[in-house]
Amino acid sequence: MNKLKLRIGNKELDIEKGTTLYKIVKDNNLEGNIPVVLANVNGVYYELTHRLQEEGNLEVVDITNNLGSRTYVRTLQFVLIKSVLDLFPSTKITIEHSLGKGLFGEIHKDTSLSEDDILKIKARMTELINKDIPIKKVCMKREDAIKIFSDYNMDDKVRLLKHVSSDIVKLYELDGRYDYFYGSMAYSTGILKIFDLCYREPGFVLRYPLESDPSKLPNFIEHKKLRKIFYETEQWGNILGVGDVGSLNDKVESGEIVDIIRVAEALHEKKIAYIADMISERKDTKIILIAGPSSSGKTTFARRLGIQLRVNGLIPIPISLDDYFVNREHTPKDENGNYDFESIYALDLELFNQNLESILKGEDVEIPTFNFKTGSREWLGQKIKLPENGILIVEGIHGLNEMLTSAIPIENKFKIYISALTQLNVDDHNRIATTDVRIIRRAVRDYLSRGYGSEDTLKMWPSIKRGEEKNIFVFQENADVMFNSTLVYELCVLKKHALKELEKINEQSPVYYEALRLKSFLHFFKDVDVSLVPDNSILREFIGGSCFYKY
Repeated sequence: MNKLKLRIGNKELDIEKGTTLYKIVKDNNLEGNIPVVLANVNGVYYELTHRLQEEGNLEVVDITNNLGSRTYVRTLQFVLIKSVLDLFPSTKITIEHSLGKGLFGEIHKDTSLSEDDILKIKARMTELINKDIPIKKVCMKREDAIKIFSDYNMDDKVRLLKHVSSDIVKLYELDGRYDYFYGSMAYSTGILKIFDLCYREPGFVLRYPLESDPSKLPNFIEHKKLRKIFYETEQWGNILGVGDVGSLNDKVESGEIVDIIRVAEALHEKKIAYIADMISERKDTKIILIAGPSSSGKTTFARRLGIQLRVNGLIPIPISLDDYFVNREHTPKDENGNYDFESIYALDLELFNQNLESILKGEDVEIPTFNFKTGSREWLGQKIKLPENGILIVEGIHGLNEMLTSAIPIENKFKIYISALTQLNVDDHNRIATTDVRIIRRAVRDYLSRGYGSEDTLKMWPSIKRGEEKNIFVFQENADVMFNSTLVYELCVLKKHALKELEKINEQSPVYYEALRLKSFLHFFKDVDVSLVPDNSILREFIGGSCFYKY
């Protein structure tokens, strides 16, 4: 047999060519207290079923790695799906969206899901995990895979695979049950030591450890308003007749996508008008605060809300938080010694609140202008005076934090949280993470309007996410209302631009595998021509052509 030299840490071993990575990990006691789910050989990630073909360096990948964490969760989903269908064979299970550091889903069966059902499913999952059953990767003809899912009555997967261009597809098999997933899978069920399954009407929450603390489950935090907005989005999907990528692609092929776009945009406009009505009915409201994570479409939303407010007889007056940055030398720094511009203390809170109080009293107030080139505040004679029927609109990441407007009474403020919370899934078992839509939006906008490549965007994203966790998500339930800015058709439009940039990221890049993952799910979507997007659409904020501003 051929021997290959493999370096693992400080050791150099002679390994037979064709040995599975799983056997190498087991034989050399490379597993620690943290689950090992993948291996990296010479900089390339592999599932543990992979057979060694080359000499070089091997590193184990556990769930403190983002790719490893996703693999753990994906494997846990497969065990959940298998357990549900073992107990309730004729049911349909859908994995829908993140909720409270877990995944929310539903089980559709003849009788309503109960807590007792959840206990039975959890017990079956534990049984499968304790048996440490290997998960096999099977390559087969697309037609054969379609036949399997037709027999399973899984129309969502049949629709999806009919639009897949490859003649060969990859399925995973667990104890006789086949399923289709995009992304890596663990070697066997026994790796899933930490999980929980909880009943949350009308479905469940699947809980798992986070990469930041892999030894335990995070605390579950209930987000009632967020659940409500996800339910609203699900209803929008029902109105449009689009719940998964396969059904969306059917609409593109049939030409119905034109009507889908019109209705999707009308749903946005109706919700914006509804929010304007809520504000108008609250006679004491003088300040509207709009906050949300990166690439949520805050700027376009604020402009469209302003139009609806004018319809109701109000005059919106924008005020920019950017002009209230403290001078550069007073900007707080993060743990790495870099300026932390996302900290609330990067703003002059005292001056901002003084100006707001004066404006609300009807005074003519001079406001500062921040010079980003010099990093200092300037006074250029810019003044604001609020008319009798005027209302201030403040857009920024700290809008939901009471510290920002601590001097202003609660009854004078109306808080709006906006984010792109996609309800569209690849299929019932493969969800599209809400953050992925924002990454794609940001990558396209950075490329088209700011001159940044997608590699730069993906490198920045972990830092952006940390800032959002600290400054935005913790306050989202403080909002008076939430607005979901996602559009069911948008990835069909963004795809062409995003793929063009993602393809430029080579294997040596630290974000190569993130780019690979994004490309993987973008390829499922059929293209939609940009000319079909209305010029007032939130999507125009990212692709250009907006009627509200120019790049």
